[in-house]
Amino acid sequence: MKAILCHSFTGPGDLRLGEIDEPHPAADEILIDVHAASVSFMDQLLVSGLYQMRPPTPFVPGTEASGVVVAVGDQVTTFKPGDRVACSSWIGGYAERMTAKASKSVRLPDSVAFETAAAFLHNYGTAYYALVERARAARDETLFVTGAAGGVGLAAVDLGRHLGLHVVAGVGSDDKAGLVRRYGAREVINYRSEDLRDRIKSVTSGQGIDIGFDNVGGTILEQMARLMNWGGRLMPIGFTSGAIPSIPMNLPLLKNYAIVGVFVGAWAEKFSTEAAQMNETLVQLLAGGHIRPHIDRVLPLEEAAHAMQAVANRTVQGRIVLKIR
Repeated sequence: MKAILCHSFTGPGDLRLGEIDEPHPAADEILIDVHAASVSFMDQLLVSGLYQMRPPTPFVPGTEASGVVVAVGDQVTTFKPGDRVACSSWIGGYAERMTAKASKSVRLPDSVAFETAAAFLHNYGTAYYALVERARAARDETLFVTGAAGGVGLAAVDLGRHLGLHVVAGVGSDDKAGLVRRYGAREVINYRSEDLRDRIKSVTSGQGIDIGFDNVGGTILEQMARLMNWGGRLMPIGFTSGAIPSIPMNLPLLKNYAIVGVFVGAWAEKFSTEAAQMNETLVQLLAGGHIRPHIDRVLPLEEAAHAMQAVANRTVQGRIVLKIR
């Protein structure tokens, strides 16, 4: 079967379309005819050797996909052949068929298109786990999201709006402001051209941030650490800047705020039942029109390297989806 292959951790430019054997589901897995797969920043990091895990090479990238179940493992009772599903996995999505754990898959209603379904589990799962499970967000709190026009950032803006939060979106260029406003941001800050401290103080009437959802890291997170409200929650989500910051521990002490780690992939492995329940909740929100994954563009599988390079270059708003069937 056709698949995109990563033979070495040298980045998107060395990805190649090739032929591999069809995978077989383990006892707790399902086998899927893949219809669509999304391209994430994590995928780009993984093929570049910059993620915290390195699969044996060659491997098929792709952490999130959607399609139709064709077979199930001996222990799987929640899915059957013919079910429409979305799934997440560490690798395997950029292929005609993939396997995924049943606990990391969810059944789709007929009303949800495969392209949309391929672009919501990781983004909205991260946002939901961060805002609902980790931050315990309360209506009318101020949420500041960095990298707000990216896949995970935009999901946090959208879900924050749904939860009744006062969403402030941080972006790196003015051309992204319109999109984040359409998704629910009440205020937009371009932290490359504006003074972040002054703007946060202005939009929060001097109170500071209740919930900081940071995808960027580096100096942005260091600044956010000085702009938190009393009792706030500062959440490192990712480090797209490439720099992991250091925060003086007197800062959370002085305002009694918490620094709360968010790694939804590890949580889903450790607490599979709770993660499956979250996925069911997200599908209900999606089917009901309460959340709206944004698809930047749809490309054929053969253009996976081009799509991943666009993600690396920060020219993608929301997600690129690869159409496979």
